[in-house]
Amino acid sequence: MTIPVKETTSIKLDVEIKAKAKEIFKELGITMGEAVNIFLNQVALHKGLPFEVKIPNDETKKAIEEARKGINMESTSIEEMMVERENLKNA
Repeated sequence: MTIPVKETTSIKLDVEIKAKAKEIFKELGITMGEAVNIFLNQVALHKGLPFEVKIPNDETKKAIEEARKGINMESTSIEEMMVERENLKNA
């Protein structure tokens, strides 16, 4: 069995996402480097990303853009959603 050659790589990451991910990796008992290697191994195994990535259709793109601009947005509480859910169940 050959020992894999390791190399150092520099990548730019979102600071907040990196911190959240590191906490999860800590709970899993793995390092950031080990997690990246797991991901890269899965990419090689699947010959692509190891999860589905979809390009949004035009309707979804429009909704995303409107949401970013605050268009067609309304504030709703969890309580209001629960009441509406119950009303729909009882209709």
